[in-house]
Amino acid sequence: MKRLFGAYAYGEGPREGCWWDATADIPAYPPCADSARTDVAIIGAGFTGLSAALHLARAGVSVTVFEAERVGWGASGRNGGFCCLGGGMLGDAALDSRFGAGGRIAFRRSELAAIGLVERIIGEAELDVDRHSDGETILAHRPKDCAALMAEAARLAENYGVSHQMHSTADLADHGMAGPFHGALTINAGFALNPRKYLRGLAAAATASGARLHEGSAVTSLEKGKDGWCLQTSGHLVQADQVIVASNGYSSEDLPDWLAARYLPSQSNVIVTRPLMPSELEAAGWTSRQMAYDTRNLLHYFRLMPDNRFLFGMRGGVFTGARAEERARARIRADFDAMFPAWRGVETTHSWSGMVCLARDRLPFVGAVPAQEGLWVGLCYHGNGVAMGSYGGALLAELVQGRVPDMPYPNALRAPLRRFELGRWRRAVMPFAYGAFMLADR
Repeated sequence: MKRLFGAYAYGEGPREGCWWDATADIPAYPPCADSARTDVAIIGAGFTGLSAALHLARAGVSVTVFEAERVGWGASGRNGGFCCLGGGMLGDAALDSRFGAGGRIAFRRSELAAIGLVERIIGEAELDVDRHSDGETILAHRPKDCAALMAEAARLAENYGVSHQMHSTADLADHGMAGPFHGALTINAGFALNPRKYLRGLAAAATASGARLHEGSAVTSLEKGKDGWCLQTSGHLVQADQVIVASNGYSSEDLPDWLAARYLPSQSNVIVTRPLMPSELEAAGWTSRQMAYDTRNLLHYFRLMPDNRFLFGMRGGVFTGARAEERARARIRADFDAMFPAWRGVETTHSWSGMVCLARDRLPFVGAVPAQEGLWVGLCYHGNGVAMGSYGGALLAELVQGRVPDMPYPNALRAPLRRFELGRWRRAVMPFAYGAFMLADR
């Protein structure tokens, strides 16, 4: 396997201290123990892979999932748990330029459909995922950002068909969201959840429907054979008519070779505090359980969870290794203290990082690998994998069966990933890009 970062990034170090691991047990699934044949092989047991497995198994398709580590070990099991609009980073003007106004609206409606899909999965399986938050709130961290939020609000009806509320600084305090903010926009779409409990439910529903799931079964080679695809895992040969690669930011440059230089992992860090007392919440003026993020390019995202622990995440890590991890954890704590000074003495009980996945064109890709019959990928959700990753898996389940999806499948999701200009060395641009973002965020 050829991966972009050093071994530390793909080991246990970054995910040590992940709060979600303490909230729910996920049953162990056996490693692949023999050679076998399956209709569809899926690489990766995160949101995309498990959603695809669930929908395929329900359709009666023989499907086997191969996970190198454990269910949800990658970004799916260490994210902030925001089931919200998103998936790409292109603004409306850029979407209009590439796909036209109709294409832009179709993509936006797929974002909304992704939230609905997760809601349906949770409802059908009666999953307890600690759901809370009515939509999401975007907080202006500079006065000039309020104008941009107002412009976004004006487009919400056309793009998504959802309602919204604008908030002044005084309104935010009244709603229990006080802080160094200059206004906000609440979009009435989405909710927060415990991603590990959701993953546990996805895996259980998929296997109950007939999917086979193997942990500790890294796929080390993937080749086209005379009769489908050949995968090597745990010393065994697995043959599949079709393959779905659902490894996102933890992908390899050579599984398949086509992926080389077409995705860019980027670090995101999260901390979780001890449970906060009511008096501490009042002291900070943050008593809402609304999920929120700010308008920075290297944004902060945060929410008060049902047990009164506060989750706070940020983007921006560009280096890996034990020392780099320590620096990133210190930086996120410093940003937390600056935003919520009343909580400077509150202990951080859990801290971890994971890798989101970016694309050169700043859009997800869900579809067939060009010129590779029977090979499919779904990745590059730009930090919004709860909803869009689940949705990508459901779309791939339809496409693998040769069906026209009965859910929105816009051109913006179909456009194959382009290569980054620097290829193998593309991560070299990250310090410069992030430095520019930090300057722009002032």
